[in-house]
Amino acid sequence: MHKVDVLCIALGSPILIGIYAENKLVETIQSHEKSSDILPLIYQEIFEKYEVKKLLYANGPGSFMSIKVAYIFLKSLSILKKIPLFATDAFYFNKNQPIKAIGKLYFVKIDQEIKTQKIETAPQADFILPDVLDYKEFSTNTTPLYMIGAVG
Repeated sequence: MHKVDVLCIALGSPILIGIYAENKLVETIQSHEKSSDILPLIYQEIFEKYEVKKLLYANGPGSFMSIKVAYIFLKSLSILKKIPLFATDAFYFNKNQPIKAIGKLYFVKIDQEIKTQKIETAPQADFILPDVLDYKEFSTNTTPLYMIGAVG
């Protein structure tokens, strides 16, 4: 059984799951279904096929509910299966482009700080699975970045 690391980007639709062997992307799984419905099924198949060494995920910002579901699911898997969980922010997966918050407000990352900013016409910022993972970008601080603040 191949030893792999599994990366989850569940910040909205589609959900992206990347299977990495020696930090290189070897398989991609994509779903437009609800994370609460599909994550258990996807991970069940992964655990039947691979020996998972690390769990990684994008901990936000993004859809509040998607981040919450992904975190609870992956944190539970991490504890139950004794597999370490790592996280990094969503900007790692979209080339540091603005991420939709609400209305014309977008999350932006400036000098390592995430803020909200009003943007009239933001570029389309799709999330992508990197071909090669840079583990230095990930942390053991896996708490979700909900980033919910006052909307003015």
